[in-house]
Amino acid sequence: MSTSQSPSKLPTVQLGTGGPLVGVQGLGCMGMSEFYGPTDTAEALATLDAALEAGVTLFDTADVYGSGHNEELIGPFVRANRDQVVLATKFAIERKAEDPHFRGVRNDPAYIRTAVDASLRRLGIEVIDLYYMHRRDPKVPLAESVGAMAELVQAGKVRHLGLSEVTGAELREAHAVHPIAAVQQEWSLFSRDVEQSVVGAAAELGVGFVPYSPLGRGMLTGSFASATELAADDYRRNQPRFTGENAVANTELVASIQRIAAEREVTAAQIALAWVHQRAEVHKLTVVPIPGTRKRSRLAENAAAATLRLTGAELTALDALADAVAGTRYPDMTFTATSRE
Repeated sequence: MSTSQSPSKLPTVQLGTGGPLVGVQGLGCMGMSEFYGPTDTAEALATLDAALEAGVTLFDTADVYGSGHNEELIGPFVRANRDQVVLATKFAIERKAEDPHFRGVRNDPAYIRTAVDASLRRLGIEVIDLYYMHRRDPKVPLAESVGAMAELVQAGKVRHLGLSEVTGAELREAHAVHPIAAVQQEWSLFSRDVEQSVVGAAAELGVGFVPYSPLGRGMLTGSFASATELAADDYRRNQPRFTGENAVANTELVASIQRIAAEREVTAAQIALAWVHQRAEVHKLTVVPIPGTRKRSRLAENAAAATLRLTGAELTALDALADAVAGTRYPDMTFTATSRE
């Protein structure tokens, strides 16, 4: 895995064999539209510009974020910087306007063809750089879904394919149908189930890895200790790790990250992100985390973590945390690869 460095900018890496060249840290845009409470739209848009200036080139969205709003929000930025931006979006999670709590999963070819056209229209672009299957529906043969995605590449609507929340076996099966550039999965100090099978498969196949929620949805930064501190409409209020006794136990784990951060005179977020970045060396694969933020100050803080090196002793202390985490990643884990391992 080779990296290059531009003055004052993030190093760049190739995301998968034959995949796009991107800054070694991307930006998750979901929170700019939904899920994490109120948003200052002007500041969020300014954060997009600041990210590009810092060397962030992989910008991640999905059709489900704000039911299309997030694609529409970042579309003008993408179009204005089309030669620099690597735009990733996703399909598969279905919502219904009449039922705000409904979440379905669609992987059938007809749905994929409709979804890509809708995303292209909202973004106002002609081709998506990286198109992910957001969730896997085991009832639809994977070869059918990936075959339909491959047709989008042939049609010039998509440049590269990605998968999210898949097992190692599913990644191998999909990659045999069409090259997969990247797998996007939750990977952090608090979430290491990906190491069970898909990380090894990605390394073996030359597939890039894009960790989402590398900061544990904000808990690893120390910005909150319990879901009760969050806005009433913040979806983290429904996640097991952030409520009740689980939150108390996990906050104690965050304190150990904060102690290391204090010794290094950096932030807890930077320690947590540096750990994720160093997974590239541990597992011998390309790793491009996509921490989400809506603020320029946080963007600069996160970007600085990409070149922060943790010592062997620090890594040993941090590696023990995941086994002590209380609570699951989601209330319903059937929507994740973990349920199929």
